[in-house]
Amino acid sequence: MMKIVKNAEVYSPDYLGKKDILIGEEKILAIDENIETGNLNVEAIDAKGKIVLPGLIDQHIHLTGAGGKQAFSSMTPEISITELIQCGTTTVVGMLGTDGITRTLQGLYAKVKALDQDGISAYMLTGYFGYPTSHLLGSVLEDMIFIDKVIGCKTAISDERASFPTENELLKLLREVHVGGLTSGKGGILHVHLGALESRMDILLDLVKKYHFPIHHISPTHVGRTKELYEQAIEFAKLGGMIDISTGGTKFDLPYKQVIYALEQGVSIDNMTFSSDGNAGMARKNSNGDITTLYKAPVDLNLKQVILLIQEGGMSITDAFKLITTNPARNLSLKQKGKIEVGFDADLCFFDAELNLTDVISKGHKMMKNNEIVKCNCYENCTDK
Repeated sequence: MMKIVKNAEVYSPDYLGKKDILIGEEKILAIDENIETGNLNVEAIDAKGKIVLPGLIDQHIHLTGAGGKQAFSSMTPEISITELIQCGTTTVVGMLGTDGITRTLQGLYAKVKALDQDGISAYMLTGYFGYPTSHLLGSVLEDMIFIDKVIGCKTAISDERASFPTENELLKLLREVHVGGLTSGKGGILHVHLGALESRMDILLDLVKKYHFPIHHISPTHVGRTKELYEQAIEFAKLGGMIDISTGGTKFDLPYKQVIYALEQGVSIDNMTFSSDGNAGMARKNSNGDITTLYKAPVDLNLKQVILLIQEGGMSITDAFKLITTNPARNLSLKQKGKIEVGFDADLCFFDAELNLTDVISKGHKMMKNNEIVKCNCYENCTDK
């Protein structure tokens, strides 16, 4: 059934004003001040007093869980769709981490397809921390061309758990995601995990400066792990690259403060994204460095940090929400995501005046209504209304 959202304060995330939004076949069909539907069978959704923004995008999340820090029993479990909907996430990109043995790309692909069937949009990266990297078919290039859900490749540098790929090896991976993207009509990114070793992101800056490789194919993440690393990330962003700030995990300062600092250094808000690193295995340590507690990295910190940018940092709704809507959509070349615009996917988040999330629509279907999950998978307890 078609739906019409009435009386909404719409942010695309650019402010559009009070508008109606007509939805059909999982797409946004029309946006106008007063849409008349005549005798059509249309479900009306009254959004009076609500702020409506695009569905949120998390471009770095461990959908099938991640390797444990204290043997097999500490491996994190798969994520549930309910966890994602509760924080407004309607598009995800899953990937492997350190563990490419007990966690497989085949299992990740199955999870991505399951989330799609459950009602959100899910994609994946081939590869993992190791080099030579893993892939589903004969190469990263073949994965990019022939597997619909593969939009890039994951690798790792400057981490004691990585395989320390050389410049030449990274260039070969970049060539595969680039050519694979050209052939398949995808953007093609090499998503690079950054650790805390002193080599930082030297090698990535060299790829851009020395080899002049197109910077938009290089997607560094965890850039706020240390202050020294973040200074290099700022340089990378000023060269035109997109830098990804993890809202979970190790960081030198709160993510929203990292954004403010980068803006003060001359980085455009259009060159930054947030991602959660959600569902990764995390550890708390005591003063002796011993692990005291294990926990799953939260999946809701992207939204929380964006709201802090608005409420504590004084940033506009438009600019703050770019970090988890338009910017990751552009970084991933997801051309129908990240905006409320005619022809785009009907992914919408509804907020009250205090920016509390109240309702979620994903691909035109109601997933959360009045703070209650109404659509979930077959093993979860909710009511589809």
